Amino acid sequence: MTKVVLCAFLILLLVPLSQGFSQVTDNPPTLTVFLNSENIHVYQDSDGYTVVVGIVENNNSLTPITNVKIQAMFFDEFGLAPLEVIQGNTILEVIPPNGKSPFSIRSESPNPSISKASVYLLGDYTPSNIKEKGLSVYSSDVFLDTSLKFSGVLQNSGAPNSDTNVYLAFYDGFEPARILSVSTIKLGDVGPNAEVSFDLDEVIDSSSVGFFLFAESNVFISDLVDVKIPKCQTSDKLVTISDVSVEDSNGNKLSELSVGSSVNIESKSLIQFTGDQKCDETAYTYYVQVKQSGELPYVEYVGKYDGRFIGTGQETQTIDWIPEKTGLYFIETFVWDRNNIPIAEQGPFVLVLVK
Repeated sequence: MTKVVLCAFLILLLVPLSQGFSQVTDNPPTLTVFLNSENIHVYQDSDGYTVVVGIVENNNSLTPITNVKIQAMFFDEFGLAPLEVIQGNTILEVIPPNGKSPFSIRSESPNPSISKASVYLLGDYTPSNIKEKGLSVYSSDVFLDTSLKFSGVLQNSGAPNSDTNVYLAFYDGFEPARILSVSTIKLGDVGPNAEVSFDLDEVIDSSSVGFFLFAESNVFISDLVDVKIPKCQTSDKLVTISDVSVEDSNGNKLSELSVGSSVNIESKSLIQFTGDQKCDETAYTYYVQVKQSGELPYVEYVGKYDGRFIGTGQETQTIDWIPEKTGLYFIETFVWDRNNIPIAEQGPFVLVLVK
């Protein structure tokens, strides 16, 4: 295969850092191997290293390729000479015909002077024997709160495998989407016709809307599975309702009430903020709903209390209720914000008997 020599241009990208990075290639997509400049993303990881990620495409409809090399050069803001030159490979060892593979190249040091990066696709790739799709990967559970919690299963439908890895290539909502980062789960040896469970618990880029899930071993590959990331299931404000009780005017806890006697329904609410929460005041409405038990329980009473959490900590809410009928009742409690959006799980049930 004819070797391709490619040039690189430095184009400033805006990233959520105090630095600007640049990276692009000028090879047209008609070439056999194509590094799409629109998919490239550069960022600094949590340890201060600069990382370049992107996608390499194999546009040959017949021939798999291997030994695809990418060279990354890292610059400071004003220098013409690179601070570092790093060579890396695509994530997939073998890119199938008309296939794609992400790549991820990390700087050698956590150098805060790095402000620019450029990447070249080198022409050292070679044809390869095809890897059969003997692996299958499935997503069994995806949950997002302060981190992504993901579980899946890998199935091997054939011969024993070694050097088996599962990859998650996170992408954003741009069109075309950019690869934001790549996570690797190492499974090692996998027996014939085996199933292996795997999981990941990792803080991800907040711009991620999904990820490509795929696997490769020394003999097999899998299809790419597109997995969408659910919306974050943790609110910015975390409120917990506890210690729900019914008390008389003297503060004595009651489980049996009398018709026509005034009681206080009291509970405690604890509010916590996520690490990046800046607001220290939260307006809320505390609701109490009293239902009479039975096959078709009906709402006997609804009361509410408007308050404000100042910073974090615990508050006590109290609502008066005068039972009007005998029967067995259960009490439900809720905390909503002023937009009528719940900011707490429903409080614990309390059963009371009215005589």
